[in-house]
Amino acid sequence: MKKITFAAASLLLVATGAFAQSETPSTSQTTPAVNTEHNAGAPVAGKNSFTEDQAKSRIEEAGYKDVVGLKLDDQGVWRATASKDGKSANVSLDFQGNVTPAK
Repeated sequence: MKKITFAAASLLLVATGAFAQSETPSTSQTTPAVNTEHNAGAPVAGKNSFTEDQAKSRIEEAGYKDVVGLKLDDQGVWRATASKDGKSANVSLDFQGNVTPAK
């Protein structure tokens, strides 16, 4: 009886593992949370999940220094003043991660 119980339990574990594996989930999302390519239409309005520290770091990674006055506006875009190549500029960071100078 113990052999049958052990065999049944083993078979159940193997079968459970097979059912646990599934295909890659499909999604209808067409816009990634963080864009790896610069969006020419940036900054893009949307719910922004970057914290203030993350926003500042992201702007600095884009080559800007002395980031000041960083504020999240009502469109979900972080805006600040910073310098790049010795020139001061207004910059923005959208929810996709696009860092752009003000137009």
